[in-house]
Amino acid sequence: MSEAGTSGGPALPEYEAVPDDAMPREHLAAIEAVLMVVDEPVPAAQLASVLGLPTGQVVELLTELAAEYAGERGGRPRGFVLRELAGGWRVYSAPEYADVVGRFVVDGQTARLTQASLETLAVVAYRQPVSRGRIAAIRGVNVDGVVRTLLARGLIEEAGHDEDGGALLYRTTSYFLERMGLGSLADLPPLAPYLPDLDTLDDLEAELR
Repeated sequence: MSEAGTSGGPALPEYEAVPDDAMPREHLAAIEAVLMVVDEPVPAAQLASVLGLPTGQVVELLTELAAEYAGERGGRPRGFVLRELAGGWRVYSAPEYADVVGRFVVDGQTARLTQASLETLAVVAYRQPVSRGRIAAIRGVNVDGVVRTLLARGLIEEAGHDEDGGALLYRTTSYFLERMGLGSLADLPPLAPYLPDLDTLDDLEAELR
């Protein structure tokens, strides 16, 4: 019995369950690499499509990773766990360290924003709702860590998905307005004198993407 591939794609190879110790380590590593960059739970079927493996085998690989992280394979327990939630898989901090993580997040609230954070926050404020990819295109650098920091501090929040590509969009929060002393986004100072016109900026972003 074989599993069908993604819609319109070739059928995936025949799959038979294999012992845990026979699972290819490179497949486990590849799954870990993807899990480190996802912003929301990723379905096993999507991982299977990327890896070119049957969904059943990917589920077994994910289950093995989850057991490994929990220390069930003879290794030490980790500070993170792999869980299946909302129809997908994602890495989360281990529940037993919630207090430590909470203190870290709270302590971070009092720290000054870095220049990178301020620049990213400015892009979100003036271009919202905006995707992470577009922020990176405007700034010319990877912004994953900075976006996570701004989310943790409550300065930005998720604002749905882009209708064209499905990318997650971000916007500023009411807390941002409070911290900036603004009544609304209309009170933001004009930025036009410091930026190229919007058409030029859109063309530049398209070239960078």
